[in-house]
Amino acid sequence: MTAADPIRVLVVDDQTIVRDGIVGLLRLSGRVDVIGAASDGRKALEALEIERPDVILLDLRMPVLDGIAVLHELAQRTDPPPCLVLTTFQDDEQVLQALRAGARGYLLKDVSLDDLIVAVETVASGGSMVASSVTQRLLDRLGTPGPVAAPADLPVHIELTTREREVLRMLVGGFSNKEIASAMHLAPGTVKNHVSTVLAKLGVRDRTRAVLRALELDLV
Repeated sequence: MTAADPIRVLVVDDQTIVRDGIVGLLRLSGRVDVIGAASDGRKALEALEIERPDVILLDLRMPVLDGIAVLHELAQRTDPPPCLVLTTFQDDEQVLQALRAGARGYLLKDVSLDDLIVAVETVASGGSMVASSVTQRLLDRLGTPGPVAAPADLPVHIELTTREREVLRMLVGGFSNKEIASAMHLAPGTVKNHVSTVLAKLGVRDRTRAVLRALELDLV
């Protein structure tokens, strides 16, 4: 895909009226190319082999194969297209499951068309996009005082070493210190020190906040 090419999008949603509505709006926008639609996760994976989309718009709760299962399946493939979750639900655990499984964005279906297209363009270019209401809800649940900082208010230059970035990617993947130590062939104490350093550099107190901050700053 070159800068002049439209972004090729595959829409995956089991509700016909919703799926058709999303497809119709995106096509009317003239800013993306909807190259296919699927009604469940299995059909989405089959369409992926034929259509080769740049971005997948993915619902989570679907028959046959749900969105989380699709994300796990894509994670096993070489160079899969980025997935942008578009769902009605903002269940906290499901949000984290989707992000840890590899989703590059998480939006609710009440999103405006302009914001949806911006999100598609963002993930297509390698970035991440999570609805502010979703991150705020998670942080509120964790007891973080005050509003979520806007992207412009967040530090833009966080210096992480190569090893610290590897640790951060595994934190986003939901791995424990023991699992990280095994995968990276490090002593558990060394991993614990790396995790503490990463949290300090991100300015957060725990792993969940680290995941959210890493996505906000596009560090993974």
